[in-house]
Amino acid sequence: MAQGIMVIFASLPIIPVFLLLIVVAAQAYFLGCFNGAVVVSKYILQDDVRDHGSGNAGLTNFYRTFGGKLTLVVIAADVIKMLIAVFLGNVLFSVVLPEVPVFVRYWSGLFCALGHMFPVMFQFRGGKGILSGGALVLMLDWRIALATWSIFILIVALTRLVSLASCCTSVILPITSALVYRSPSVFLVALMICALILWQHRGNILRLLHGKETKFYFKKKQVKS
Repeated sequence: MAQGIMVIFASLPIIPVFLLLIVVAAQAYFLGCFNGAVVVSKYILQDDVRDHGSGNAGLTNFYRTFGGKLTLVVIAADVIKMLIAVFLGNVLFSVVLPEVPVFVRYWSGLFCALGHMFPVMFQFRGGKGILSGGALVLMLDWRIALATWSIFILIVALTRLVSLASCCTSVILPITSALVYRSPSVFLVALMICALILWQHRGNILRLLHGKETKFYFKKKQVKS
């Protein structure tokens, strides 16, 4: 697989490939900037989620702060933007390649995650990339998706610690990517995504080490008297 990817890229002029990678990275980054939690809380609820709880613009903090059906809108926004970013990346490369290498999907996912975490229009204060990353693995390989999602769900079910599940899942991504694709370039980008997620969870990791991390529970629906 790795040799095939290198042969495909080697057969193309360096400048067009380089420019394509920049264009794909740019479109993925700006799509990633449309952070669902920030957009919904700031422009629909008129109350920025980053002013509450952990201060993070992610799904968990949004749900803990606001709850409600708008949580589904946040999920949809963060999943759809990743799907579009990867789709557009494939379309752009399909103009010059008969078969788009899987590296392009990882490349698009990396920059969409960067936009989600560091959105230029929201003062570079975004989320931690787990929901978007979860959408990305669904477009990579069923084995990678099965491994990452299974581990995430299992850890959350056993510990109620979303941050622990997120960190463990991020580490699984480069490992499973290396096993499935055996491509140094794919492994490197997967490792970068993992490093970004762990960096965004650095505060959570410290709280986990000190046993002070907040556990996640679904909100109980209040019954009106």
